[in-house]
Amino acid sequence: MKVRTKSKKVNKAWLSDHVNDPYVKLAQREGYRARAAYKLKEIDEVLGLIRPGHVVVDLGSAPGAWSQYLRRKLGPGGAILALDVLPMAPVDGVTFLQGDFREAQTLARLHEALAGRRADVVVSDMAPNLSGIAASDAARIAHLVELALDFACAHLKPEGALVAKLFHGSGYSQLVKLFKERFRVVKPIKPKASRDRSAETFLAGVGLKLG
Repeated sequence: MKVRTKSKKVNKAWLSDHVNDPYVKLAQREGYRARAAYKLKEIDEVLGLIRPGHVVVDLGSAPGAWSQYLRRKLGPGGAILALDVLPMAPVDGVTFLQGDFREAQTLARLHEALAGRRADVVVSDMAPNLSGIAASDAARIAHLVELALDFACAHLKPEGALVAKLFHGSGYSQLVKLFKERFRVVKPIKPKASRDRSAETFLAGVGLKLG
C-alpha cells in the first residue's frame, strides 16, 4: 500500500508539473504534438542547422513534434525522413517509416528511402526503455547513440550535422570522445525546454572529419 501511495503522489506531482509547464502550454497554442519541439528549436537557433531545401533524417520521431518543427523550418522544399519503432500519425510532407533502428532491415529501408541523397542533418531523439539498472541503461543508451553516429557518418554530406540525445552519467565522456573523432566541431547543449531534473542532454557534431 505504501508503494502505491507513493506512486500516486509521484504521478500527481508529474501531472501538476506537466499541466503548468510553459512549454506544454506553448506547444498546445502553436500546434505541436509535444513540448520536445522546443528542444530542437533551441538547438537549431543556437547552431543554425536547419535550412530550406535540406534533407533531414529524424530518428526516434514519434509522436512527431520534431518532424513538425523541421517541416515548418524547411518550408515547402527539402525532405524529411522520419523513423520510429512506435507508430506515428502522419505529418504533411514527412515520409515516415516504422521499424527498429537496431535492425539491419530497418536501416536498409531507410537507406532505400534516401534514394541516393545525402542528408544535410540527422537528428536523433531516440531513447531505450530504461530498466533502472544504471550500467545496463547506460549501455543501451550508448548503443543507440553509436548507431546514430555510424548512420550519420555513412549518410551525411561532408558539411552535415548530427544532433543526438544522450544522458549525463556512465559512458557520457566516451560518447563525446567518439563525436570528436568523427566531427570537426562538437557542442553539448542542454536546452531550456529540457527539464532541469532530467539527465538528458544533446550532443551536436558538425562537419565530418574525412579520411
